[in-house]
This record gives sequence, structure tokens and C-alpha cells, in this order.
Amino acid sequence: MYSMIDPASRRRRILDFIRQRVAVQGQPPTLAEIAAACGLASRGAARKHVLALAEAGLIAVTAGQARGIRPVGGTQALLQVPVLGRVAAGLPIGADAGLSDTLALDARTFSQPPDYLLRVQGDSMIDDGILDGDLVGVRRAADAHDGQIVVARLDGELTIKRLRRRGGVLQLLPRNPAYAPIEVRADQAFALEGVFCGLVRRG
Repeated sequence: MYSMIDPASRRRRILDFIRQRVAVQGQPPTLAEIAAACGLASRGAARKHVLALAEAGLIAVTAGQARGIRPVGGTQALLQVPVLGRVAAGLPIGADAGLSDTLALDARTFSQPPDYLLRVQGDSMIDDGILDGDLVGVRRAADAHDGQIVVARLDGELTIKRLRRRGGVLQLLPRNPAYAPIEVRADQAFALEGVFCGLVRRG
């Protein structure tokens, strides 16, 4: 059956879908996802349109990668940000610092460009809008201001909390009344890994 949608309109829709997926989820869609979202019969049909968009200079395609489609041009600034494991929003947990992914994200998502992302585990920061499963952007920093949200390493384990300095006392404050503040003792190994600069919530 002949499609009443002309190729140019179809390609505009596909380009908009690719850009939206990158902006919202941090990853481009697969050919199968493009086909399903844009009413195409198969991955092969999606591939033809994607190659046409690449020839027009609107996207870049990396061969051999399922998600090797990247928007180019336009005004959107994209950051390539590595995902480096997890961080506790609750009691500190052991850190998995291995590279698990790299996401292309809109720079406007963050207050300043993050050096990496960590996946949140726990609910101690829900009153600051940081939920279990969120990816938090972290800017490397060895110090932070009182009241800033920080990622800290305490006795070798990572946690995300608000920093409080009161005289010589250092505390890591949760933002959930079910959790007690963590007071950093003099005999504990403590280091600031970085400051929070935004988050990504993926559906």
C-alpha cells in the first residue's frame, strides 16, 4: 500500500524523534525503536531514512553500534558524560567505579558540566528531588560550600548528601526525615569527590 506521508515529512519526524530521545533519555534510539515510533514497517525501512538523514548532514551514524546515531548541528549542545557506577542516598554503600555507559546529554540539563554520572541507590535525598534510580551529575571538587549537595567518600564508600559545617564539626545531611545525619568522626577517612550539578531521570 502506498504511503501518503512523503519521505521528507517522514524524515523530519524521525529526526525530531532522535533529537527528543537524546535530550530526554541521554541515548539515541535503535532502528527498531525508530521504526515502532515513526510507523515504519521494519528496521530496514528505518535504516534507509537514517542513512538519508546522515547524507544530508543532520545526523552522524557509527557503524556496528545499535545506538550509534547522533544528532549534529542545531543549537543543542550535547555532552558525552560517562556513567561510573552508583552512589548511596541512604547509608553509604560500596562504590562500583567501573565505567558502565556513556550518555549524550543536553548541556542545559546541568548547572555546570558534570565530569561523570552516578546512579542513585536509596531514598534519603527525596526532599531535594533526588530519587532512587536517578543519574546524578557530579563535578569533581575537593571542597564545597556549606549547604551544597555533595558526593563524599566515607571510609571508602560513596554517599550523596548535603554538606554542613558547624565550627569543627562536619555533617552529611539526608533530605528525608527517616534518616539521621551522618557526623564525620576524626578517625574516619573522609574525602569530597565532587558537587552535585543536576540529574537525569530515565523512564
